[in-house]
Amino acid sequence: MASTPRDEAPTMFPPAPRTAQAPLTPTPAQLTWQRDGLGVFFHFGVNTFAGKEWSDGTLTPESFDPSELDADEWVRTAQELGAKYVVVTAKHHDGFCLWPTATTDYSVASSPWKDGRGDVVREVADACARYGMKLGLYASPWDRNAPQYEDAAAYDEFYLAQLRELCTNYGQLSELWFDGAGSAGREYDWDAIGALAAELQPQAMIFNMGPATIRWVGNEDGLAADPVEYVTTSTDLNNYDDDVVETGEAVYLPPECDVSLRKGWFWQPGEEPKSLSHLLAIHDRSIGLGANLLLNIPPDRRGRIDPADAARVREFAAALEQRFGSPHPGTLTADGHTVRVDLGAETDVDHVELVERLEDGQRVTSHRILLEDGTVLASGATVGVRRIHRLEQTVRTSALVVELSGEGALLEAAVVHDATGAPVPDSTIAYRATTERPGA
Repeated sequence: MASTPRDEAPTMFPPAPRTAQAPLTPTPAQLTWQRDGLGVFFHFGVNTFAGKEWSDGTLTPESFDPSELDADEWVRTAQELGAKYVVVTAKHHDGFCLWPTATTDYSVASSPWKDGRGDVVREVADACARYGMKLGLYASPWDRNAPQYEDAAAYDEFYLAQLRELCTNYGQLSELWFDGAGSAGREYDWDAIGALAAELQPQAMIFNMGPATIRWVGNEDGLAADPVEYVTTSTDLNNYDDDVVETGEAVYLPPECDVSLRKGWFWQPGEEPKSLSHLLAIHDRSIGLGANLLLNIPPDRRGRIDPADAARVREFAAALEQRFGSPHPGTLTADGHTVRVDLGAETDVDHVELVERLEDGQRVTSHRILLEDGTVLASGATVGVRRIHRLEQTVRTSALVVELSGEGALLEAAVVHDATGAPVPDSTIAYRATTERPGA
């Protein structure tokens, strides 16, 4: 039985042929990022203290005053979940800066927190160094506080100065996150931004805008769809309109699925984390389809992880460990597009994980997983950096057969899992993120 998500039509095997051409290949930095797979987002700022998702730049800096900010707890929570990188909102659309920037007074330097001598970005960067976690920074191009925003040239200079501070003062960055919200129809100096990033943080992934090296999946539900193709000619700009960014030519841009643990991106009183089964479904529809997942865990007004959120994250981590913590690798023998996966002995299997060789580009266009007697266990389109199939029933077997379509298609690895008794994902995913623009 195919493990294609139930709200989508199954991919047919074999697919329609593609135009023959050499596929585009990832850079080593892109492939490293893809293999990292899981990241954690931290949305934190003046909105946290005002019950807002977007604010208009008029909330006072005095409102920002976390009583127990603990960046070690943030990063430790991400590490315990299995994340390899974190991204923190250094500046959201309101323009409030979580570092003591020289470009504006609208920052932590004007807040009562630590008598104006605090630096959230520094504390997170130092925590990442202690826990071996990669650091990414979100810096909204849209700025609702900066008076020069209406003067494009003046604002470009202002924004470049902010980026130079972020790219210079906090060590190596793994990701620069440029949110497209609020920027429909606005042109920034992406040539200068790209040059600055290339000069100061050449290994950092650039999210979705300008000289992008990774792209947004196109929704705030954390859900990719089969096929997950790494080469594209356009990206969606934001969740609130139909604007797209055209790349002009085909480029290798693997997707990142962003979603919040709660309904909102910033911590709000009265909200609860998503259910465990919902989070497992998100995992399977993002990482399990070959995309990256960036899960937002918003710190509360103390600057701590809400106890309910921390408990749910621990449940999530434990469930992932139950499902995938005891992998059984197979030995691959390829005969053209047919790959035999030798498991060495009779093994109970209810999950199959495939890894495509991507150094020469994404080439698998469809695949099937079968028993040696020809029984089809699962099928789908792309494989990519990882593809996880949850089987409808456990099978006991010593070998599997994987059939691939796509010129030059190669598997790098195949792993099976026995997750008997582990929590299962919700197949319906009833709640979806709103596409209504948040009020100020």
